[in-house]
Amino acid sequence: MSDICDGERDALAALFRRYARVVRGIAYRALRDAAEADDLLQEIFLLILRLCHTFDPAKASARLWILQMTYRRAISRHRYLVSRHFYNTLDIEEVSESEEDDSISIASPDTQLIARDVLQEIVHELSEDQKKTLQLYFYDGYTFGEIAAQLGQTVGNVSHHYYRAIEKLRRCVFNGKLWGKREI
Repeated sequence: MSDICDGERDALAALFRRYARVVRGIAYRALRDAAEADDLLQEIFLLILRLCHTFDPAKASARLWILQMTYRRAISRHRYLVSRHFYNTLDIEEVSESEEDDSISIASPDTQLIARDVLQEIVHELSEDQKKTLQLYFYDGYTFGEIAAQLGQTVGNVSHHYYRAIEKLRRCVFNGKLWGKREI
């Protein structure tokens, strides 16, 4: 580690050869995506290069320090990806396979129009702040902090708008508006 701090490239290369496989394995288990695991692997070794002066051999071994850094970064990255709905996306191959499946029925145009009208009625019951918060969160992918900055409100208010809107939508959908009053 001291050689890395002194700028010796061979030291970082040796450290990479020694720990890259373990770091990538941890990253892959946490992130469940090969590309994300590769990105995290690079990030960890760049971080080692940048933070090598903070390593204290009296506290832990280099292996433990690297693995702890990897676990923390992997968990943080996983949470970030979950918040951005990374794991909820559909694979194009899955969609093309499902289109070939005859068991899937597509709603008639009349049914689709009725469902759209009912959903529009439900959305009209939301306040403007709630509509804007949901739009920025789900369609534009903003965080609560980014939404708060854009709307000129506190994060607490944005959180309040979000959860109230979701609860109102949930009540409308499951307590009759969408499933009870009209047949779809």
